[in-house]
Amino acid sequence: MLMPHRATLRRLVTEYETLIAERESLAGRRLRDLTYTLCVSTGTRDIADALAVARAYLAGPVAAPPLAGTGR
Repeated sequence: MLMPHRATLRRLVTEYETLIAERESLAGRRLRDLTYTLCVSTGTRDIADALAVARAYLAGPVAAPPLAGTGR
């Protein structure tokens, strides 16, 4: 599965958790957008599953970037 850059995913999860904690009425649209983006980014359909996949991915080892010119 294609996964987003760790920093981007970490930012999305943090922003989602912040908005959930604040429960601001203006946050509604952004919260829906984050829910959608996290689900698409993690290949899930439910925000609970998306957060679980994102957290597991972020907690795992960082893979080394592919070597230039190797095609891998």
